[in-house]
Amino acid sequence: MTAYNWYPGHMAKAKRAMVEDIKLIDVIVELVDARAPLSTRNPDIENLGQGKGRVIVLNKADLAEDALTKEWIRHFEEDGLLAISLNSKDKQGFQAVRKVIDEAAAKKRERDLKRGIKNRPVRLLVAGIPNVGKSTFINSLCKRNIAKTGNKPGVTKGKQWISLGKGIDLMDTPGILWPRIEDSDSQIRLALIGSMNDEVINRDELLSELIKLLKERAGGLMTERFGIVSGDDEAGVLNKIAARQSMIRSGGENDTERAAGYLFTSYRSGALGRITLEEP
Repeated sequence: MTAYNWYPGHMAKAKRAMVEDIKLIDVIVELVDARAPLSTRNPDIENLGQGKGRVIVLNKADLAEDALTKEWIRHFEEDGLLAISLNSKDKQGFQAVRKVIDEAAAKKRERDLKRGIKNRPVRLLVAGIPNVGKSTFINSLCKRNIAKTGNKPGVTKGKQWISLGKGIDLMDTPGILWPRIEDSDSQIRLALIGSMNDEVINRDELLSELIKLLKERAGGLMTERFGIVSGDDEAGVLNKIAARQSMIRSGGENDTERAAGYLFTSYRSGALGRITLEEP
């Protein structure tokens, strides 16, 4: 897979704005996808966040393998970062997230007190690459529907300040992908979880990678559900899926194109189970 070079104008503009906005921020809350915590981290945020309080939220934890998510949390904590997992659909989980945010903000408040500054709001920035669930996270954190949500990468376009109460103000920023992704494994992982537009990826190549991944990490499920075995080639896999799902063309042939679309959708939605793409 060739290097991915997709940096839409609104993302380039957002990055320029973030360089200025970051000066106002005390704590950065970075969302990553729990299925690919490393690939979904943005080096721009890492570099801009030096000296700031940091919280890593491994979002969509309900789609990832629990044991590996715990390993990732330990990994980030060993690097000196606060980390917590989250299923955005579980409203109770946000109480734990809020506690971690308060912990990150505590040091900032201590510094202010030593300088004689009292009652100054802690300023947060929620950041993350496209499609890691940032808008839904903000809406739930605020307990009301403020940020625009969507299921396509880059749907959040503007900047918003939101008061969370208890002396915390939050700045929302658009998702940002770095200008050029050289690592082919990262490209594949980002594409598989939907953080890159399918239109700019070689779909046939991506399909091959998905089938390889599922056979390696979910072989038992693939056999149980579709009758797929390790020796099946790509055409065999798609034919078996089409047959099991009754995806038949008018001429009686298996509709392997529909089967491919079904496979992508089923993985991304978690219908094929909790499958993590990378380990610490």
